[in-house]
Amino acid sequence: MSVPPRPGSAEGSPAGPAGGGPSAEPVRPRRARVLALTAVALFATDLLTKALVVAELMDRQPVRLLGGALYLTHARNAGAAFAFAQGATVVFTAVAAVVVLVIMRTASRLRSVPWAICLGLILGGAAGNLVDRIFRAPGPLRGHVVDWISVFDPYGKAWPIFNVADSGIVVGGVTAVLLAFLGIEMDGTRSRRRSPVPDRDAPAAPPRPPGRDESRSGPHPGSAGSPGSAGSAGPGGGP
Repeated sequence: MSVPPRPGSAEGSPAGPAGGGPSAEPVRPRRARVLALTAVALFATDLLTKALVVAELMDRQPVRLLGGALYLTHARNAGAAFAFAQGATVVFTAVAAVVVLVIMRTASRLRSVPWAICLGLILGGAAGNLVDRIFRAPGPLRGHVVDWISVFDPYGKAWPIFNVADSGIVVGGVTAVLLAFLGIEMDGTRSRRRSPVPDRDAPAAPPRPPGRDESRSGPHPGSAGSPGSAGSAGPGGGP
């Protein structure tokens, strides 16, 4: 008659915490909706503000705010964010399209809210500037991006003029670097770094049994417990 295997044995049920096996972590929900909402909110804000700037600030003097710390103006940018690389409009159009596609593919395995927010900011910003490069003058893939925020100078001499999309890209990029530095993965887990200091709470190793040679061999001749030592007199060896 066969005996049914006991729980926790090799033939029994899967080992849980009582059987010594690692317990399965709960599956985190996907955060694609958080990414989409963040991207859509930034994208819509960027398009709306650019439309207002073109309608209200074109061919007008910059609007001075906060005692000259902030200016609202109208400028066109042929380069990347913050007027970088003015002569590479087509290149940055292709880069923006690739960034949008990569982030959209990443959304299916995204389970971290901070990562969803920062990638949503990058996605919304890249898409906002990509629309300008496709549909604005001087032509498709060569369009100039509308910039309108200037700090400390109305014409961008203290800092390059930028827009909402640029801000989203920069904030999202800095946040992504910070999350990677903290070890937070896109799936919501936290990477564990090996520490050179041993764990004090770890159980001590059991004592090693005596070796085969030590268990079979007796006391060494001449030692304190061996016959013929200084404590016993041999033939002719007495005082």
